[in-house]
Amino acid sequence: MKHPVDAHVGKRIRHRRWMVGMTQQQLADKVGIKFQQIQKYETGMNRVSASRLWDIADALGVQIAFFFEGLSEDQQSASTQGDILADKEALELVRSYYAIPEAQRRRLFDLARVLSEAA
Repeated sequence: MKHPVDAHVGKRIRHRRWMVGMTQQQLADKVGIKFQQIQKYETGMNRVSASRLWDIADALGVQIAFFFEGLSEDQQSASTQGDILADKEALELVRSYYAIPEAQRRRLFDLARVLSEAA
């Protein structure tokens, strides 16, 4: 049976890998394991050890804390965030957003905020 924390960490691995445009095979190669193991981590079927999580964080360019963001004792809020991140359109939008140079991204963010307040 999956532990909710393992499932959350796995989802965060998958989302970050997708955000940086890396395949499971590429991540596995960087970490020195088989891609099937990455699949098991991402589904939460296998628990990620501390040292392996360190390697994955390094390969994906994030701090280890990234994998625990959004995790709280209130699983209701964590599951709500998970639903948003599961939407492929939302993930593609975020990925495209971060591909924009920072100065232009800031202006786009300000525009989106103004438009959302007007809606």
